[in-house]
Amino acid sequence: MIATTMTSYPSLDQEHATVSNDVLSERPEMTTEELRRAAWTCSVGSAMEYYDFALYSLASALVFGPLFFPSTIPGMGLIASFATYFIGFAVRPIGGIFFGRLGDRHGRKKVLLMTVTLMGLASSAIGLIPSYSSIGIAAPLLLVFMRMLQGFGAGAEQAGAAVMMTESAPRERRGYFAALPFLGIQMGTVAAGLIYFGMMTGVANIADTWLWRVPFLGSAVLLVIALYMRLRLKESPAFAKLREEEKHEEVMPLRQTLTGSWRPITAGLGLRMAENGGSSIYQVLSISYLVHTVGMSSKWGTLALIGAALVGAITIPGAGWLSDKYGRVKVYRGFAILQAVSAIPVWYVFSQGNPVLSMIALSFALGIATWGMFGTQGAFLPEMFGVRHRYTAVSFTREFSSVIAGGVSPMVGQFLITMFARFNIGGVSSGKFAWIPLATYVVFLACLAITATFFIPEPRGRDLMSQDDVF
Repeated sequence: MIATTMTSYPSLDQEHATVSNDVLSERPEMTTEELRRAAWTCSVGSAMEYYDFALYSLASALVFGPLFFPSTIPGMGLIASFATYFIGFAVRPIGGIFFGRLGDRHGRKKVLLMTVTLMGLASSAIGLIPSYSSIGIAAPLLLVFMRMLQGFGAGAEQAGAAVMMTESAPRERRGYFAALPFLGIQMGTVAAGLIYFGMMTGVANIADTWLWRVPFLGSAVLLVIALYMRLRLKESPAFAKLREEEKHEEVMPLRQTLTGSWRPITAGLGLRMAENGGSSIYQVLSISYLVHTVGMSSKWGTLALIGAALVGAITIPGAGWLSDKYGRVKVYRGFAILQAVSAIPVWYVFSQGNPVLSMIALSFALGIATWGMFGTQGAFLPEMFGVRHRYTAVSFTREFSSVIAGGVSPMVGQFLITMFARFNIGGVSSGKFAWIPLATYVVFLACLAITATFFIPEPRGRDLMSQDDVF
């Protein structure tokens, strides 16, 4: 077992006073104003990704089943809807590797422009797809195709934002600045939730109207804003210096990246089990459970997600700040433990159907425990890898874990709920007792992350121009 010893690092004043090659190579070349601009620019991309993510999550739980996957078997249309949700995750590793290698070869900025464009266009197109009753099987096929394009573009978006900010920020404030782009997650989630909440006011069933299309079409507005901001973005100082030194476009072969960095990649996958799996379960499956199984109003389910996002807006930068002060490993482990111990009481509260208590429970489980790990992860993953393959390695780690943790969870969870209801398990025909295996699964994912933290040396403050991994 590798001890998680804290790495000491100098302040900015000490860096200016020490004229060493290592410090000079790592000193951020961005001014404070440029750094803030980069944070906001990356936040807009994350906002678009999670606006799309939250839209698709809500639409999967509330709209897509009857519109695109009509079925006579109760619950099967919802399972098919969640299957398209999974498909978006399934292609993310491919997009992560493809765009990650482009980012390591041609720069972080260019790739961030490409990914946000692909996501925006695909999401807008979803709002134009006719329903199954209009064009038959072509409707779900088009939905699946657009979801694949959406996931392909998203595969390197968050990794690019994290790498960009980690490489640009002052050494002792990397955790805080690398967490800031993920505030876009809260912005996007709240925007999508508020729009859906507003549309459901006075509407008995939003799936029977054209209103569900409006939020998807609104992605085009976010795309224009994101492109305008990213065109003014300055390249990451670490990448700019690497290209200046090498003066060519050499990039480490993919096989060498995966084989040479298998230890930090494996550890990173373990870290992501709790954060990504928990995020997907709480953002998607819990809303479906509260609405379709427990019988809560769709509006309450949407409000619960909005409340969690608002709490997360405080938690994410706070977690980044804590990781600068106490180290990435300790802070991440603390939030993973919090997720483990809260899972059973949180899901029990969900099963009782009290709207206010369910909002509080989701705000704690998702807004604090899960998104606390997310805020810590901003600088944590990029610091684990060497500069020449950092974008590719972070993208692969993030997105492969999204498939095995986040993408499959709602589909499997909904299958459990449907089986519990179909066979009257627990004596409750609605499937309410499915909360027990669902809570157990969250605990299991959290334990995987806790275990992973004991095998990772503390990476805080390491030289980001190093071509070696942290272990």
